[in-house]
Amino acid sequence: MTNGILSRHIGVIAIGCGVIGASIYLLMIKVTLAHIEAVSGYVPFDMRPIGYSPADAATLLEALGAEGRAYYLSYQILLDTLYPAALALTLIATLLWIGQRISGSMLVRFGIALSASSALFDYIENLGIVAMIWSWPSISVPLVNAASTATIVKSVITTLAVLVVLLSGIIRTRQPKADLRL
Repeated sequence: MTNGILSRHIGVIAIGCGVIGASIYLLMIKVTLAHIEAVSGYVPFDMRPIGYSPADAATLLEALGAEGRAYYLSYQILLDTLYPAALALTLIATLLWIGQRISGSMLVRFGIALSASSALFDYIENLGIVAMIWSWPSISVPLVNAASTATIVKSVITTLAVLVVLLSGIIRTRQPKADLRL
């Protein structure tokens, strides 16, 4: 019974989570991350898909100043605590929605695993950023390297998850109409 209810409403869930996730992302890009960049003159940690060095991290944290670091913790980290879950739920619900109509679920399962992993590494990245800010001015090279690695892994996995959703959508649209289960 639960699967029947879920299958009937999964599209609405996907769209709802997508709207929430996109709203949070837009708020981060246009407000919190833009503010962090304006205050510091540097790209925030969250927007560095190829990572950052300990020197880059120290430069950003120094340029932020005490108020900028407090802002990062109070506003950006708060929003970035909500966003990974919203994105993962959007991707997973979309995969389940599309997956109802394509044969073979290996690609869907792979996409779900990538989506959940993307959120996990985003949370690890956030923990690293929080730890760097809390430990400032004494910044640990292993901590920066771990946070930077989480940023890189998150970026790669998120990209792969989105590509799997797109590929699943393409597969679904290429199926003959008679094969589609409504």
